[in-house]
Order: sequence, then structure tokens, then C-alpha cells
Amino acid sequence: CVACEPIRVDVNTFAPRRTQRRILRRGAESVRVEIGPPVVDAARVQLYNQHKRQRGLAAGDATMDADGFRAFLVDTCCETFEMRYWVGDHLLGVAVVDRGAESLSAVYFFFDPQFQRLSPGVFSILQQIELCRRWNLRYLYLGLHIARCPSMVYKAGFYPHERLVDGQW
Repeated sequence: CVACEPIRVDVNTFAPRRTQRRILRRGAESVRVEIGPPVVDAARVQLYNQHKRQRGLAAGDATMDADGFRAFLVDTCCETFEMRYWVGDHLLGVAVVDRGAESLSAVYFFFDPQFQRLSPGVFSILQQIELCRRWNLRYLYLGLHIARCPSMVYKAGFYPHERLVDGQW
């Protein structure tokens, strides 16, 4: 499929746009960020399933159980961690992130849709870019950009970015 293009942000040249700066500022006022090992628990599995259902990403009534969650997001062959986002004592969202020698890779992010007004997906990417800078890592990989997929097109809003096209960044 040529529609799927890997996309990455060079964190040394990235500059947040005005809207992204506003999202970052608003999130910093109300969201607490923690970093830790990936966890499988009832709260995360429930949040994952709620996110999939309420955002129209689940097929029918399909839900994932703890074993499926573990296989999908926790069992890994590389250094993986969670970025946990909290509003008070409420788990707003979880980003699963892989670490490489010179990069982070945004594996998956799920969040409580009632907090959509905080733009948690954009906030999470901005937090990951800042983490790359603190850890002296050059790139944040955002997975695949698919121009015709509404739930993926937001990734192109992080400028400047690079896409792998015909084997060239």
C-alpha cells in the first residue's frame, strides 16, 4: 500500500504552531504527566475499550480483554514505557512509547473521550517531542501517515516532518 507513509519529526527543527502552543499551555495547566513501565490493569483495559467505542474505532461490540491488551501494547522486544496523563486522580490517557538509540516511537495513544476539549492526542505528541529533546534524541516517529484517513491526517500538522516515500526520507 503506497498510501501508508511512515512519518517522523526531527525534534531539533520542530517549532509548535500557535494552536499547538495553546494546547501545550492548556494541558500544562491541568494535566499531570507520569512516565513508567507499561501496565495491564482493569482501568487501562476499560479506558482502551471506551476510547475505541466512543471514537468509532471498534468493530461492533468488540472489546479487548487483559490478555489481548498485554499482547498488543505491553509485551515487547524493545524498551517500552507509558506516558500517563492525569487530571486530578482521573486517568485521562495513556501513550505507549518505544525508545530507540536516537528516537522515540509513538506506538499507540488512547484517552477518555470526555477530555477531548484538551486535545489529548496533540498534547501527548508535544510531550513526547519535549521528552526527545530532554533525552537528546533526534526523532519522534509518529507511525503511519495516511492522507485519506481522517483519524491519521493530524500527524502531518507537526512541521517540519519527514515521510518515507520510495525508500527516502
